[in-house]
Amino acid sequence: MLRRTAQLYQESFSGLRREVWYLSLVLLINRSGAMVIPFLTVYLTSQRGFSYADAGWIMSSFGMGSVVGSYVGGWITDRFGFYRVQLWTLVGGGFLFWLLGQQTTFWGMSISIFVLSMVLDAFRPANQTALAFYSNPSNRARAYGLLRLAVNLGFSMGPVLGGLLIAGLGYQWLFIVNGLSCFGAALAFRLLLPPGRQLEGEPQPEETEHGHSAYRNGPFLTFVFFLMLGAVAFMQFFSSLPVYLKEELGYAEAQIGLLVTLNGLMIVVMEMPLVHKLGQRFRSLGIITAGYLFLSVGFFVLQGAAWFPIFAVVFMVLITIGEMLSMPFASTFTAEIAPVSRRGQYMGLQSIGWAVAFIIAPSLGLQWAERFGFTSLWFLSCALAAVAALGIWMVQQHGDLQPARQTEIRPKPLIQEDKPLDEPALWEE
Repeated sequence: MLRRTAQLYQESFSGLRREVWYLSLVLLINRSGAMVIPFLTVYLTSQRGFSYADAGWIMSSFGMGSVVGSYVGGWITDRFGFYRVQLWTLVGGGFLFWLLGQQTTFWGMSISIFVLSMVLDAFRPANQTALAFYSNPSNRARAYGLLRLAVNLGFSMGPVLGGLLIAGLGYQWLFIVNGLSCFGAALAFRLLLPPGRQLEGEPQPEETEHGHSAYRNGPFLTFVFFLMLGAVAFMQFFSSLPVYLKEELGYAEAQIGLLVTLNGLMIVVMEMPLVHKLGQRFRSLGIITAGYLFLSVGFFVLQGAAWFPIFAVVFMVLITIGEMLSMPFASTFTAEIAPVSRRGQYMGLQSIGWAVAFIIAPSLGLQWAERFGFTSLWFLSCALAAVAALGIWMVQQHGDLQPARQTEIRPKPLIQEDKPLDEPALWEE
């Protein structure tokens, strides 16, 4: 049994290029200091005195910035390359976290967090495009799984450290340390993947004709819409659940951090073998459907958390399984169907779906809880996740989303000494 388990883990991590590991290490460094967002709603309501409604609008401005950043990030990635976009958004994010910590007014917080999220989310399409470049269809799901493992390993440390910082030094240190983690990630990225290095990607297919725009691909837009609905439900985990745990159930910040850490640790231990096995047997859309069903059941179970703490743990397990099934395979599916010359655009549109969810989720969740109560909010989240699962299943049954028409070619050297690390094809409408 132990030998079989060890072999499964070995298979799950084998065959990935070192550049995939480097990109994952950069995310690990960055997310190890990610402690502002998990505590931001608590910070806004308990330290700055904002109402639930105002805190929800401020968090929604994060989502608005994410929409702009995701669109711009996909656009500049296809034109200027994933290297420079990743480097400079990491550097910019470090300064902007420090600036955010100095804001005290509603508009100051809203504008600062809008600009911060715009820069942070411009990084995402570039990062996912780079990962698609360094992976191939047979191991792409595992490559995205490794990236998420790094993110969640860092995220499992961030909230715990954040809770300790709040208890010992105060909330301001969250912003300082989060900014330093961005600078550390930028430095690691520059050292591990220097711009003058001669690198090649995996053998990539090349379109026989220019790929269609993601914004004119009706089935893909439908996929992104239902992905967004499920994300609205899932994001209550970050925006509404911490407030619920603190103000309704009486949890301290350190306890909230430990509970969120359970999510990250489960992903670290389980996700890679799970992605490896499921990716061999099932289609991406079917796995995403199952993931959203787990989310739906998780929010239904949360109804009992006020009376039995074990229900909160069961909720965490179900939500985490749903997250592990839906997120890596969403990126894998998008990379599979995107034309190579528009991969940044497709990744950007998927990120926009998540960004729109971030606009809707905090304001909807906190205002709904303020008006109707948290129990009603958990039923709403349960319903949204179920609708998302049904919608993704319908997209799969429709069958219009197929990989772009392509022909195989041998990879070419990626750069010359005087060029950026990557050299993406131009695209035009």
